[in-house]
Amino acid sequence: MANFVVHFKSWLLVSFLLYSFPAGAEVLDSLLKELDAAIDSHAVYVDRREARISQLKRMKKTCENVPESLIKLNTHLYFEYKAYICDSALHYLNQNIDLAERMRNDFYKDQNLLRLSLLLSSLGMYTEAVDVLSSVNRCKMSDDLLPEYYQCFNSIYGELYNYTKDKALSERYWTISQTYRDSLSLVLPKGSDEYLFIQESSLCDERKYDEALGVNDVRLSKVKPYTPQYALITYHRSLIFRYVANRIKEKENLCLSAISDVRSAIKDHASLWMLAELLYEDGDYERAYRYIRFSWDATKFYNARLRNWQSADALSLIDKTYQVMIEKQNSRLQQYLLFITVLLLMLSLAMVYIYCQMKKLSKARNNLQVVNSKLNELNGELKQMNDCLSGTNLQLSEANQIKEEYIARFIKLCSTYINRLDTYRRMVSKKISSGHAAELLKVTRSQDIIDEELKDLYENFDAAFLHLFPDFISKFNDLLLDDGKIFPKKDELLNTELRIFALIRLGIEDSSQIAEFLRYSVNTIYNYRAKVKNKARCARDKFEQHVKEIR
Repeated sequence: MANFVVHFKSWLLVSFLLYSFPAGAEVLDSLLKELDAAIDSHAVYVDRREARISQLKRMKKTCENVPESLIKLNTHLYFEYKAYICDSALHYLNQNIDLAERMRNDFYKDQNLLRLSLLLSSLGMYTEAVDVLSSVNRCKMSDDLLPEYYQCFNSIYGELYNYTKDKALSERYWTISQTYRDSLSLVLPKGSDEYLFIQESSLCDERKYDEALGVNDVRLSKVKPYTPQYALITYHRSLIFRYVANRIKEKENLCLSAISDVRSAIKDHASLWMLAELLYEDGDYERAYRYIRFSWDATKFYNARLRNWQSADALSLIDKTYQVMIEKQNSRLQQYLLFITVLLLMLSLAMVYIYCQMKKLSKARNNLQVVNSKLNELNGELKQMNDCLSGTNLQLSEANQIKEEYIARFIKLCSTYINRLDTYRRMVSKKISSGHAAELLKVTRSQDIIDEELKDLYENFDAAFLHLFPDFISKFNDLLLDDGKIFPKKDELLNTELRIFALIRLGIEDSSQIAEFLRYSVNTIYNYRAKVKNKARCARDKFEQHVKEIR
């Protein structure tokens, strides 16, 4: 009774989340985020299941000579593997059948044969399932196994009905399945989940979806959220909403089912790839691709041919669409980057031109001051030429005024280009944001992109070089005197001096090329080289040759 109350409260909480908000899209978005988080942490849930399996296997070793205990442990292992790895589940069922035969225990043998038949039918191995079921002697079988017996027939013919293309055979299989379902309802305990599921299925067949939903409510109230049974019931619930064309509720319940599957480390599930198909139809290709890939990996791990066949078409379609989308995004990104590069180049050229004009103007002003000074000194003696010099000064002033006006206009033009570039940057940021390209969004918003790129360039160069020559720093310092050894700072891989000689080690000896790469002047590079060579143990003219020989 206490467990029922706990489960009922949990069910009420989930129901409140699903029904108390008018904005269904917000609830769905929250569930999708929860599903994303569960997928990110799926390894944790798998580890928990593996731990339970390992513990059962250790317990099994301690009772190898006790068949009764072995059968119980194998049964536990079967239930752990049933929705995890189908081959292992089959293995432990077959072990139980062998043990039951050796014990001459017909009950255990029939029980495991029925479970084997039910598992084979769920894997699409219908012929094998029928063969196993035929080996069970109905006349000698315990009445306690009747529900499982009828459930096997119901499952086999129900599956055949769903996947048989021949209409006449399909109708025949449907009739047989319904017959066994009716028999099953007569032997199941009233109020059990299996009995309620039969009621729910019958109401759906009769298109009484509101009543079917009510039965599903009762089933949900009896289980704890995010358990394997909860995953199954919410999956059935999603089918009811599919029948009534309530797409939002269908996706919400598929989310709940998929979350439960992932948290339970269940590899045999349909909820996730069905949800991926719906998201694909809604245009959410990125999430649909992620879900179908995760579902496909789980299906391959489970190793059931029917599940592979069911999800293969959806995987192929979603994968193809996703790849086309990525190619379009990459093409658009390349175009944007090319355009930004051209604008940056134009801006750089404009800044160089402005700098040159400023230098010319500064030089002209200095010359003018010198001329004016001389004119003042000679003013008394050259009074006669004052008018001519005044005219010359006027012409120079006019020339300066023209240059200043031209430069002012040019600066304004550059400012306009900068504003346009900033406007374009914000436009690119907005468009990329709508395409979910977060990394590019950060780059386009950054005002320090050149410094960051240079930093990344040097860090990548340092890391690549030290990967090729991991002992370079120690061997390089072996070539120097004790007071001249060079070591990078704590947060550096290489410093400037080490980077210069790293380039020399790579065969780049030209100081102008080194200066261009490290963004220093040629004289600075020359001074660094000379300073280091002055502290060499060997002859200065042999130092760089020794550096080249470092391995």
